[in-house]
Amino acid sequence: MSIQYEVEQLADSYGVADSFPKDFGYGEEEADIEDSPAPSDSKPRILLMGLRRSGKSSIQKVVFHKMSPNETLFLESTNKIYKDDISSSSFVNFQIWDFPGQVDFFDPTFDYEMIFRGTGALIFVIDAQDDYVEALGRLHLTVSRAYRINPEINFEVFIHKVDGLSDDHKIETQRDIHQRANDDLADANLEKLHLSFYLTSIYDHSIFEAFSKVVQKLIPQLPTLENLLNIFISNSGIEKAFLFDVVSKIYIATDSSPVDMQSYELCCDMIDVVIDVSCIYGLREDGSGSAYDKESMAIIKLNNTTVLYLKEVTKFLALVCILREESFERKGKPSFRSRRRSYFGDQQADLIIKGVVLGYIIPIFFIRPSWM
Repeated sequence: MSIQYEVEQLADSYGVADSFPKDFGYGEEEADIEDSPAPSDSKPRILLMGLRRSGKSSIQKVVFHKMSPNETLFLESTNKIYKDDISSSSFVNFQIWDFPGQVDFFDPTFDYEMIFRGTGALIFVIDAQDDYVEALGRLHLTVSRAYRINPEINFEVFIHKVDGLSDDHKIETQRDIHQRANDDLADANLEKLHLSFYLTSIYDHSIFEAFSKVVQKLIPQLPTLENLLNIFISNSGIEKAFLFDVVSKIYIATDSSPVDMQSYELCCDMIDVVIDVSCIYGLREDGSGSAYDKESMAIIKLNNTTVLYLKEVTKFLALVCILREESFERKGKPSFRSRRRSYFGDQQADLIIKGVVLGYIIPIFFIRPSWM
């Protein structure tokens, strides 16, 4: 299959905007919801809300369209509700709706019941570098009304633009916003409404980490995925395993051990390196082929005896593992050890990856969540 690139390429873009074929990308944005055909509205959705200039559109562009953070400075303020159809892969099939901050979506002209009925997660973005008193008032109004319409919504608060704050200021800001938001809910007798808070920035991997957590909550089979990955690493020399969406670098699942941000960043960087190198050296002379296919596999050995291992699972999924160099049994293959002995070779390793990950994990994503 010939490789095709996006027509509009982004210079100095964050990640690998130029590395993916066109069919690797997500769907095109659709303008105002009133102009869109009805069938697409039936897809589950994630709502991005917040005051003007809080960074909602920048988050969407950086995470799902590989835009450089520096290029988001030139984005115009959103004045319509935009839908971004994230449905080009087999395991995620939802829309992101970007709401302009000045729109009163509880106005009678808006069918806000329809909006919230099909919503899986509502992300409210608060600018941590601005006075957030007004944002907290809008947050309370939004989540309280949405909760009464659909109590199954996951409410997520992104305390955004924290890259300009010191570590102490970040912690203090998060504590203050957390306290005020929950006090407002308690005063309204909405103690059952749970808010999750994340410190985010488009200038590091924190925004990808936060979006990973949001997407994982929309997968009701997440405990099963974690359990399968736990079994996978307990019978191998692997220390940490992620199941990544190759396009966005959101991880769909990981094992139950804590996620270290440095390890997550290493895995994200590995995906970038593999795709970039494959685009340069992995295609045929006539340009045919794909930068990421069923033959994609890579090993990177770091100078601290850490090894990164990537294996293709599907066209859009990659298994990325972290292990120690001594856990390697053969060149280029991790050692799948039992407690007594280890004798898995190259073919057996591939079968384990395909059998455990592809054979058991992927079909789960075809099950529709209860809120859809």
